[in-house]
Amino acid sequence: MANKRNLKKDINYVLGDIIEEVYIWEENNPDKDKKAGEVIIDEAINSFDAFMVRVSDRNVENAAKHFKSIKEDLEKTAKSLAEKVNSL
Repeated sequence: MANKRNLKKDINYVLGDIIEEVYIWEENNPDKDKKAGEVIIDEAINSFDAFMVRVSDRNVENAAKHFKSIKEDLEKTAKSLAEKVNSL
């Protein structure tokens, strides 16, 4: 079960860091519109919820394959969100 616990931690840290970066950007740019940052934060929170549902799914035939696909999707999502933060 350590794999599941570590995966949940990874999801939390990665998406939490992205949200934190948006907050830092908002602090450093008080004169800019914050709606784009709010959209990124909402997307990160929705992604977090979706990943947690997938990780907690107990009706999986091949757990290793399932967790591997979640890790790959997390990387893609994190990369996409990071690019959005960088484009602010």
